[in-house]
Amino acid sequence: MSLRLPDLQPELRVMPMPADVNSNGDVFGGWVMAMVDIAGAMPAVRRSRGRVATVAVNSFVFKQPIAVGDVVSFYARLVKVGNTSVTVDVEVYAERHPENPVVVKVTEARLTYVALDANGQKRPIPPE
Repeated sequence: MSLRLPDLQPELRVMPMPADVNSNGDVFGGWVMAMVDIAGAMPAVRRSRGRVATVAVNSFVFKQPIAVGDVVSFYARLVKVGNTSVTVDVEVYAERHPENPVVVKVTEARLTYVALDANGQKRPIPPE
């Protein structure tokens, strides 16, 4: 069943290349995790108004494999803002088969980032 992409601006959109696959021909899970971390950090940086570091991968579910040539879109949204940390949900969709387009949800994750000062120490997140 083909889905539709969310009616939002993705934080990241990328097409994996042959160097990104494992011996089975699927994109490495580690590549997907790195892209999710980048996409999730973007709203965390905006909300905290500065540097952040990933402190937890609260959940990470691979739903379907990603193939070379898929256009992969990463959508991230804030779900919690604490005193020094921000939690972000990331949903990942693949657009495949351009001759007969289909959209599938391939991954979903929740990550927590901590705001850091210039010395790498935790700092408070400013009010909105």
